[in-house]
Amino acid sequence: MTGFPGFIAKRLVARLAKHDTQFFLLVQKNFIKKAMQYVEEIVQKTGTPLENFALVEGDITEENLGISRDDLEILRRETTDVYHLAAVYDLAVKKDLAFRVNVEGTRKVNEFVKTVPNLHRYNYISTCYVSGNRKGVIYETELEHDAGFRNFYEETKYLAEREVEQLKGELPVTIFRPSVVVGDSQTGETEKYDGIYYLINYLKMFPRLFRLVNVGNKDVKLNLVPVDFVVEGIAALAKDEKAIGQTIALADPNPLTTEELFDAIAEEMTKKKSVIKPPPILVEKTLMLPFSPAMSGLPHSGVPYFFVPQTYDTSTANELLAAHDITCPNFKSYVKNLLEFVEKNPRL
Repeated sequence: MTGFPGFIAKRLVARLAKHDTQFFLLVQKNFIKKAMQYVEEIVQKTGTPLENFALVEGDITEENLGISRDDLEILRRETTDVYHLAAVYDLAVKKDLAFRVNVEGTRKVNEFVKTVPNLHRYNYISTCYVSGNRKGVIYETELEHDAGFRNFYEETKYLAEREVEQLKGELPVTIFRPSVVVGDSQTGETEKYDGIYYLINYLKMFPRLFRLVNVGNKDVKLNLVPVDFVVEGIAALAKDEKAIGQTIALADPNPLTTEELFDAIAEEMTKKKSVIKPPPILVEKTLMLPFSPAMSGLPHSGVPYFFVPQTYDTSTANELLAAHDITCPNFKSYVKNLLEFVEKNPRL
């Protein structure tokens, strides 16, 4: 697995941990200590023996993933399932870094995967936002487009998914496309306040005043998924043979509009919904003013995502996940837990 000890990766390891499962966790040098701490927590939580977790120092941007020749031979011989999660998840990422990690890094992981003789599955974690500037319904079977992108994160994840897509004819590949991942639906736990958390923290400043003016709109849906749903979906379908060769949108089949999201948060905070609903174009222009991020807490890089008329079809995901009794909870059912976590952890 690459991407450990990231937010999704560490939870996925805990979910997959068993007495008869050996993990090889590719970790960058400066994250080794943190990774070991998380492994110890997983051992305590799951009862899995410590020796089942091997931390392999490396880097997906380096030749042979930065792994020594001897270790590389062991990994090739022993590995059966690959989970590639490592990427730069930052809407404001610089071009060079995004291409080096997301595109070149994925190519190097692909090269390793092609040398694994006993490969059962190659699970690649992409994003729904490979859709870029496309509008309307985005199907799981669609990838190629020329609509352009809002940032280098989207563009490089798109190019990386194209690289993995080309392997479907020769390897057992499953591509997962999560939408916007938020905290745990049960505990509210998260590691980063971005996305919908910009809106939460905006309303938290002056709830009874700010809730009056709804900065969302009724025409745009923001697709949010809790991290526990994403982890359960990957864990189940990574072992489901029907998922081989599929691209799966781990998204909410019934997402709320940004207007509904605003009211769901405002109502949980104040027991009242918004009153004024200004034209979306006015809100968008205001949020893009130079002084706006300092006042709203929403960086300019995040503004477009509240005004993108896109919806993600989840037909493949719905069919495959139904067999495992996995469904995406509606935002309204867990918004309270997200807010309670933010209240208890004002800074991360």
